[in-house]
Amino acid sequence: MAEQETSLQEGTTRQSAQLKTQPLIPKLRFKEFDGEWNSNLLGKFSSKIGSGSTPTGGNQVYQDSGIPFIRSQNVFDDKLFLDGTHISKILHLKMKGSIVKPNDILLNITGGSIGRSCVVPKDFNEGNVNQHVCIIRLKDNFNTNFIQSFLSSHKGQKLIYEGQTGSGREGINFQSIRLFKINIPSLPEQQKIASFLSVVDEKIQQLTQKKSLLEQYKKGVMQQLFSGELRFKDENGADFPNWEIKEIGEFIKVRKISASPDTPLYSLTIEHGVVPKSKRYERSFLVKGEESAYKLMFPNDFAFNPMNLRFGALARYKGTENVAVSKYYDIFYCKENCNQDYLESYLTSYNMIQYYNKMSTGTLEEKKRVHYLDFVHFKKLFPCIGEQQKIADYLSAIDTKIETVNQQIEKTQDFKKGLLQQMFV
Repeated sequence: MAEQETSLQEGTTRQSAQLKTQPLIPKLRFKEFDGEWNSNLLGKFSSKIGSGSTPTGGNQVYQDSGIPFIRSQNVFDDKLFLDGTHISKILHLKMKGSIVKPNDILLNITGGSIGRSCVVPKDFNEGNVNQHVCIIRLKDNFNTNFIQSFLSSHKGQKLIYEGQTGSGREGINFQSIRLFKINIPSLPEQQKIASFLSVVDEKIQQLTQKKSLLEQYKKGVMQQLFSGELRFKDENGADFPNWEIKEIGEFIKVRKISASPDTPLYSLTIEHGVVPKSKRYERSFLVKGEESAYKLMFPNDFAFNPMNLRFGALARYKGTENVAVSKYYDIFYCKENCNQDYLESYLTSYNMIQYYNKMSTGTLEEKKRVHYLDFVHFKKLFPCIGEQQKIADYLSAIDTKIETVNQQIEKTQDFKKGLLQQMFV
């Protein structure tokens, strides 16, 4: 037993020695650089690590103009998004310790966005931060974009996670941040890495802007299409018939079928449509002698939640198997005189959501209800089935472009994530 303990101790010592002697060299490196990186504490090469505070009076002291006031919701990964929140010059001067300057690193230190960071742009004049954002101001010979990129990497995020305090790991203090041990190359190599990563960031921003423009275009063209302002021709180049005013109910049919206990349980969400329901919400489907708590939903059926406070909870189920949903949902499907892609685009369009909100009942403190009967009796101009298909195909083509750009964004983000893994030690 003693021999085993001695062997274990010797093995641990050898392992520790190997870790200590492991060279600080990144896996991926520009060929003009060589040699080991140096290790140092963030506090050693920072002239300031601290945050601000929220002015007395909260939102009441915020102004539309004045000195920019930065909160955690303004700090995103690699970019600062100002939202027009300002404070007075007097408050700004009183809060000298929270003054933000160009080239500062901002790091969120509390809440759900903990760990997000960005560099303050060079054209920024000055502003202030609240207590949820930490200012990291570096000394000379250290590149802020390099250090911020490190903080965004897996290695940096691990330091942030391990430095959190409290049983719920709800925040990180300045002392923990000062003790971050960071491996750093020479200033020229820092600048080279930061410059290369900034090119990748610019590509992501360009793609994100392209996606936003496509989404804006789709929103604008939908208003023209659904109003009949923008029309299509049939396959022979002739005009389609004039649109007719009809009720939505003429194109849909209600489905009322109780779900059996073995049917997968799904839920309707505003963000993601009809999705699997969390296991913790599952309960018995059928109680003997009572009505089922769930309705059966078929592929391409629509679910309508009349009890949602933020109305917009209407979605088409695009799965391949039948599922069970709450009995309080209204379930319907398209008749033969309606194109389901056209109907989905129209019912989830901005104009229809505005209509839902307008006809909903109840105060903001109460749950709003959009009565299904009001919904099915809503009248609008409807095109014939042939033009519905043309509109649906056109919008689908735009969706395909948006999805293509979204995949490019994800691919570039994954590429950057891989670079961050290999370019830092």
